[in-house]
Amino acid sequence: MGLSIIILAAGQGTRMRSDSPKVLQLLAGQPLLGHVLDSARKLGADDVCVVYGYGGDAVPASFSDTDVRWVLQAEQLGTGHAVQQAMPETPDDNRALILFGDVPLLTIATLTRLLEQTPANELAVLTVAMEDPAGYGRIVREGNRVVGIVEQKDASKAERAIAEINTGVMICPTAKLKSWLGKLCNDNAQGEYYLTDVIAMAVRDGISVKGIKADNWVEVMGINDKKQLAEAERALQTRLVDELMADGVGFADPARVDIRGTLQCGKDVFIDVNAVFEGDVSLGDGTRIESNNLLRDSKLGPGTIVHSNCHIEGATTGKNCEIGPFARMRPGAELANNVKVGNFVEIKKSKVADGSKINHLTYIGDAEIGTGVNVGAGTITCNYDGANKHKTTIGDDVFIGSGVNLIAPVEVGKGATIGAGSTITKPAPEGELTLERSKQTTIRGWQKPTKKEAS
Repeated sequence: MGLSIIILAAGQGTRMRSDSPKVLQLLAGQPLLGHVLDSARKLGADDVCVVYGYGGDAVPASFSDTDVRWVLQAEQLGTGHAVQQAMPETPDDNRALILFGDVPLLTIATLTRLLEQTPANELAVLTVAMEDPAGYGRIVREGNRVVGIVEQKDASKAERAIAEINTGVMICPTAKLKSWLGKLCNDNAQGEYYLTDVIAMAVRDGISVKGIKADNWVEVMGINDKKQLAEAERALQTRLVDELMADGVGFADPARVDIRGTLQCGKDVFIDVNAVFEGDVSLGDGTRIESNNLLRDSKLGPGTIVHSNCHIEGATTGKNCEIGPFARMRPGAELANNVKVGNFVEIKKSKVADGSKINHLTYIGDAEIGTGVNVGAGTITCNYDGANKHKTTIGDDVFIGSGVNLIAPVEVGKGATIGAGSTITKPAPEGELTLERSKQTTIRGWQKPTKKEAS
């Protein structure tokens, strides 16, 4: 039997006090709905449908590369009405799993248990016990069987004393669900069509209803305001860091790290406080990340050290590199092995070969630097002429003095030395000392360059 997953994501989320739909609020760098869609993929569902409403096309547009059915709930008439919108194209011979776009912390382990412990012809709801269940629908049982769910506003005094509550997550045969949804009415305090009413219908039809408890409240918590969003953020970060520590990653303080994407770590990795990881980040064996660093979509080789206060994005390193403090690695920065990038150095779209050093106050852009090169403090590759970018090539074993401007396109030959304070506009020959310190000259009638057409 196949599996259809129906994700309810139509709510406005007025308590968020945001112009963005609630399900697009970010949790660990990803929209709430994105976490739920990830779970749907991991469960191997052959049919995934998202019911959206508030925000119009903003929700499906945010997941344009995701293979799901999008169904609009134009009127907000309750959870039962929302599921009805998804039913016409849901295969009758599938089981339907109902999830919520604002419940992003459900673990695959819990959802798998829900699926495996529910026979194909039965219905099950995911429940959880709470110390204070106020505001939630109560699970009414007879022995081990669930016989009904009563909403807070419709509950009697005895029913309000029940601690076990409904999470809203449900699994049942699609054909039967379609039949029950067709019989829903809105005769309740809210005037809405409750999905929970299908429980009583199933009981009347002699269908066994299970109540399967989640391990804790955190994983089933719905997110309705910014405070709950912050609580969910910290809960998810704690889960992610715990998983990494179980794999041997060391943290100075597990509470002061944020992972907003995927972080892969080798052996003997250490991460200091206030490190932020975004996108896909990989840290090789023995990598050390000191305090106050941001790493985004980057791969660092074994033994690399990132000193404090660096910003690294779209960069790669080989083995035993040293970066920072206060360094910036921009997209396309590629360091080979044993490269040192020091304080207040910025590197963009450049390759730096083995053993080269760029220690202080330097900008390297659109460049290729050979092995064993020393770049002095205050050096700049002047790669931009006001309209186009140009390349600087520096051969092996070059020594560049302090305060040098390399006006691209330009090439510095192998083993050359560039004198401090030089502005180099022509090729510097191999093995020679080149310097340029001419008096100031004004070029009359000079024309600004124009941007080249893309080929």
